[in-house]
Parts: sequence; C-alpha cells; structure tokens
Amino acid sequence: MNSRRTLRVCGLVLIIGTAAAPALAAEDPVFTGPFSSVAIRGTDPVAYFLESRPVEGSAEYAFDWQGATWQFSSQANLDAFRADPERYAPRYGGYCAWAVANGYTASTDPEAWTIFEDKLYLNYSLSVQARWAEDIPGNVQRGDRNWPGVLDP
Repeated sequence: MNSRRTLRVCGLVLIIGTAAAPALAAEDPVFTGPFSSVAIRGTDPVAYFLESRPVEGSAEYAFDWQGATWQFSSQANLDAFRADPERYAPRYGGYCAWAVANGYTASTDPEAWTIFEDKLYLNYSLSVQARWAEDIPGNVQRGDRNWPGVLDP
C-alpha cells in the first residue's frame, strides 16, 4: 500500500511538473540576461535617440517597466522614458531584432543598434547588425510577425 501511494504521488508530481514546464521555459518579454533584472545591459534607451550613441545608465536613475529595471544616464532621460516608454524602448523587448526576424531570440550588444522609422532595434553583434541592415524593412516585417510568439518555446 505504501508503494502504491508513493507511485501515485510521483505520478502526480510528474503530471504537474510537465504541465508547468512550458510556462517555466518561456522567456521574459524584456531582455535582461540570465542573472539580472536590468533591461538591455543597463544602457540608457533614450540616449540612442538624443545622443545617437549607447550611453551607460545608472542605478540612480532607474524605472521599473514591463518586469525589468531600465536605467538612464540622467533624470531628464528617465522622465522622457517614463512619459512615453513605447517611444524609447527597443522593439522586441531589446532582444536581437535579426534573431526575432528569423524566429528565435538572442541577447544584444549595446553597440549594435539602429533607429529605423523612429524605433530602436538592437542586435547581437556588429556582424549580425550588418546582416540586419541588408534588408531592414523586410526584417522588421518578419520580426513584427514573429513577435511575441518567439518568446514561447
């Protein structure tokens, strides 16, 4: 009788664990890296628009949005983001835009970026950014079709 009870409990654990596995495997909607809650490696997303370059943000100017902590280089940039986060946040949650266009996700390098039609796109590396740049409109079209479905395993 004790072995039957153990077998039932193990079976129940297996069923519950299997049902929960897809939810646990899904990726976050904002790229933060595996051991962080800071969005886009702590880079100030507003600076791409105002300074045309990546600028390191600071924990002093932080704002939580979409389950991640966004960092900024100044109070003015934080205020601009807070007023209109959709305008400044990178497309596809800051995941590599080329990867999303091709049906998967990848991390990003703050140095590999593009503003296209007033939207920020980040890429895995400068070499991936060069491939992305070969057909930005087509990549955006495919990325928009794939997002956010690529977050689900």
